[in-house]
Amino acid sequence: MGNERGKSLLTKLFTNCAHPRGATGRLMLAMMNFGHAPLTNWGLGCVPFRDGWTVLDVGCGGGRTLQRLLKRSKGAVVHGIDISDESVAKAKKVNAALLNSRVFVRQGTAAELPYADGTFDLVTAVETVYFWPALPRCLGEMKRVLKPGGLFAILIEVTSADSVWTRVVEGMTPYSPEQLKEFLEQAGFRDVSIHRKKPSYAAIIARRP
Repeated sequence: MGNERGKSLLTKLFTNCAHPRGATGRLMLAMMNFGHAPLTNWGLGCVPFRDGWTVLDVGCGGGRTLQRLLKRSKGAVVHGIDISDESVAKAKKVNAALLNSRVFVRQGTAAELPYADGTFDLVTAVETVYFWPALPRCLGEMKRVLKPGGLFAILIEVTSADSVWTRVVEGMTPYSPEQLKEFLEQAGFRDVSIHRKKPSYAAIIARRP
């Protein structure tokens, strides 16, 4: 009984990874801002940044990745979007000093990005593609908002259905880097590369033709 209750509470907490809500969601956002740092710092190191980029982070969560993106591209302007109003509020608070000047945050979904065609030099997705419905459609949206030659970087650490995370996070669909590479190529991306770091970090980087 105690084990089942503990498992239920754990599932409730970590299922907020997909769509943080309420007090539990706010706790999860704080945890993600800290816990995703090693993967994000490593994965962004695989991206050949240039100064002055316009960047979008899809599924921006608590907003720390927006700060890391600013440090990688001098003079950059970064945008964050998330389905969760809790995430949007947290990301705005974390980036308050530069909000609406170099950092812009709004609510929305990966399947219908509210940006014009060819807006961004780089789009990032950190620990979020597991939760995207209709993945091919979402990838088409990433491609649409990228400039010709722009880059899309997917950073993940759950690469197998055998991961412990699939047992505690409801609604999660893990993908191997090879599966994502195939989906990206089917969506029309080119020059798709896979980077790995133990124990299970992966960065999949693709270019819009």
